[in-house]
Amino acid sequence: MKTELIIRANSSDIDFALLRDGRLVELNKETSDNKFSVGDIFLAKIGKVMTGLNAAFVNVGYPKDGFLHYHDLGPQVQSLNKFIKRVSSGKLKDFTLKNFPFEEDINKDGGISDVLKSGQNLLVQIVKEPISTKGPRISSELSIAGRYLVLVPFSNRVSVSQKISDNKEKERLKKLAKSIRPKGFGLILRTVAEGKKVAELDKDLQNSLERWKTMCRRIPNNNTPTKVLSELNRASSILRDVMNDTFTSIVTNDESLKLEIKEYLQEIYPEKEKIVKLHKSQVPIFEKYGIERQIKTSFGKTVSMSKGAYLVIEHTEALHVIDVNSGNRSNKAKSQEETALEVNLIAATEIARQLQLRDMGGIIVVDFIDMKSAENRQKLYQHLKEAMSLDRTKHKILPPSKFGLVQITRQRVRPELEIKTREPNPNENGEVEAPIVLVDKIEAELEKIMNSNKNYKSITLNAHPFVTAYLTKGVSSIRFKWFKKYKKWIKILPRDAYQYLQYKFDLKTEKSSK
Repeated sequence: MKTELIIRANSSDIDFALLRDGRLVELNKETSDNKFSVGDIFLAKIGKVMTGLNAAFVNVGYPKDGFLHYHDLGPQVQSLNKFIKRVSSGKLKDFTLKNFPFEEDINKDGGISDVLKSGQNLLVQIVKEPISTKGPRISSELSIAGRYLVLVPFSNRVSVSQKISDNKEKERLKKLAKSIRPKGFGLILRTVAEGKKVAELDKDLQNSLERWKTMCRRIPNNNTPTKVLSELNRASSILRDVMNDTFTSIVTNDESLKLEIKEYLQEIYPEKEKIVKLHKSQVPIFEKYGIERQIKTSFGKTVSMSKGAYLVIEHTEALHVIDVNSGNRSNKAKSQEETALEVNLIAATEIARQLQLRDMGGIIVVDFIDMKSAENRQKLYQHLKEAMSLDRTKHKILPPSKFGLVQITRQRVRPELEIKTREPNPNENGEVEAPIVLVDKIEAELEKIMNSNKNYKSITLNAHPFVTAYLTKGVSSIRFKWFKKYKKWIKILPRDAYQYLQYKFDLKTEKSSK
């Protein structure tokens, strides 16, 4: 597998595109005015304490107050309260927690009013960004994520990522973590810690401890609400979470960003520093790597797949619904069951990509094509789990139901990425699909024609003049690429009477020409 990170910097925001084997699998945007990112820690002020909800609304500086439930306080919130008071007053200047006396854990079934009072200050962390009309979801169980481990203040637990399946490796990492764990802090070993030595883990730990101390120095004499610790920028956080040996290039069009990334890689992955490059071509960076085309064809309501199959993705307030369709296709499968399995496996791979690409969260219901065989349903379930194994967001997949439905829950921590893929209709009012989306449909039909084992004497495509111009533009046009691929020239005729999205293939066989 080849992994690439392409970064486009504009005056006001930065776009990050993660490619695996040339396929766009993740798209992120960092805007200069984004003040609430998952992982940010705020010194906030408690607003209304709602005993009926067993929760409190907390002012973190957003127009809508953050929501803090009792179960998100963390067992050691009383120790955190005492720590904040002593640091704020200047009485405590040792932030290591070595000699800090902990309070007892709060009762799991207790009430919010027993712990928090309106008007008091509290350190809280953003666990879900503001979505729609809701304010951010927050927690006072703080954590500071590093490359290999997560530092958890006011804890003594050591745990290892469940994605590490080797029990011996889990035990080894636990022993190493216990040997370097500072008093008053818990540690969570991340998946990328697998196989690492104690020196690498300790270096990462010291960096996280330094960030904790820097945060604590900002607490005294600070007005609330105020941000006291920022999560890493998107470039650094992506590299921290997914950087591995499969990365072959990191390309950006901004010189300062290139230097910043190289500097960060020197800390976490020095052997990969040389893969960072500056984009100097006249062609825009997202055009050069085919990202713009993939964005246009991947974010619509309908998503085309190979062999003519497609997905229809619908969004409601409560959940997302994905319908799998085989399309108008033919294949060499012996039975309808084989066809259904083939289409479902292709769809499962694309659905895993779509969930990550659009950052869809909450409840997702997928209506796969019905299969009678229990063995085939199990194959589909295993394939979907494997396809989603690279997704960093927490998720759970249930086996297919008797109706062929698969239910997925995926953690929602930020708004879903929505990109407009439709363009003004050149013929009349309204909007139509972008030409690239239409071309994908034309190419899918052309591939079926070329794979039909029929010897066509001539193939003619009739389409709207705008579309034909798009297909024949330039020396290395789309039509010329078809010629190189199929070794056959496709005649393209503009039809003034056609609607913008209308097209038709005229096929002449050897027999029909006689």
